[in-house]
Amino acid sequence: MNDLSLMIFAAGFGTRMGHLTEHRPKPLVPVAGRALIEYALDIARANDIASVVTNAHYKHEQLAAYFAKTTIRVLVEQPDILDTGGGCKAALPFLKGDTLVTLNSDAVWSHPVNLEPMFEIWDPRIMDALLLVLPQERSLGRDGRGDFSLSERGHLTRGGPFIYTGLQLISRACVEAIELDKFSLNLIWDRAMSNKRVYGLSYPHFWCDVGTPEGIVQAEALLSGNRDGS
Repeated sequence: MNDLSLMIFAAGFGTRMGHLTEHRPKPLVPVAGRALIEYALDIARANDIASVVTNAHYKHEQLAAYFAKTTIRVLVEQPDILDTGGGCKAALPFLKGDTLVTLNSDAVWSHPVNLEPMFEIWDPRIMDALLLVLPQERSLGRDGRGDFSLSERGHLTRGGPFIYTGLQLISRACVEAIELDKFSLNLIWDRAMSNKRVYGLSYPHFWCDVGTPEGIVQAEALLSGNRDGS
């Protein structure tokens, strides 16, 4: 998939990490001996995606230094953070193709993520976005309600038992169509959902949201082979 680009979101403040992000950005917090963002980069490596872009804001100098000797492009958002949609829009000049792959930098996966099943069902004639989701019972590090419902036909709607994993395919045109500079991807999804153009695919393994110190503990247990994160 060398004709693809991957956008990794890494500009957040990581406030739920408490003291762990006092002196470093959340993507560089260690999880099982590796920087958290490395688990996102594993997806690029597993799918032969050579073109990777990431954004940075909080402690951005550290992320820039971390990737200084790599081919990964770091886009610094200053003076304001642009949110996920705005960050993706700002990265468009460096992202190839009409279909974009975007990924959050704060999760770990029990099994390698293969993008081929997503591209097998991706159809830009009827889809603006295809999100990788999973049932709550296979997710760790999340409390409370789910994010979406997944219909038998694959449509996603708000509210329900499915969790968004942070990985999606999305139409470049949908990002370009937003005139704002700072906005959330939720704005694109809500517009597309009104036309039933947001679809989902269920990840068949376990996944952990690493947003808190407790999430790190669960993620490390998951990586060690304990599927329930205990």
